[in-house]
Amino acid sequence: MTVTLNVNGADHTVDAEPDTPLLYVLRNDLGLNGAKFGCGLGQCGACTVIVDGYAVFSCTTPIMMLEGRQIVTVEGLGTIDNPGPMQQAFIDEQAAQCGYCIPGMMMRAQALLNENPAASEAEVRRALHPNLCRCGTHMRILRAVLRAGAAMQNGGAASGTGTCRSMPSPVAPSWAAPAR
Repeated sequence: MTVTLNVNGADHTVDAEPDTPLLYVLRNDLGLNGAKFGCGLGQCGACTVIVDGYAVFSCTTPIMMLEGRQIVTVEGLGTIDNPGPMQQAFIDEQAAQCGYCIPGMMMRAQALLNENPAASEAEVRRALHPNLCRCGTHMRILRAVLRAGAAMQNGGAASGTGTCRSMPSPVAPSWAAPAR
């Protein structure tokens, strides 16, 4: 099956089975390696991308559902020379340790901040709930997302109000509950 996918603002025609997960097409066919294979079950969030404004697990999203939709990966947030607000905030807060979860964290946070750049810490915690980090950089990730929101409010990269539109997850990472 031939499918045309719009990824990071550019159309790409790929030949793949209709049930092929988006993650495989991004990595193997398009050479976009930011989204990571973690669990293959939509339980860790390492593969998170944005589709039509929604944070989705690319490891469980078949390409047959994506023709005509806008897909954004971490590579679409900025470049090495000109990182976007989310990327710069993660750099400034030194939010990555091993870095494996970071692209998914950034994309889920970006989906939230696109809707509500003034998100509170509690809203960020809720939005990032489906994503796991085994290195324990949770507090730096939270600070980075809040920093990115402040930068977006000042720079105007996001608009609207609301919450992160995403698929729910039964997995509760250590930051799911606010600190007491």
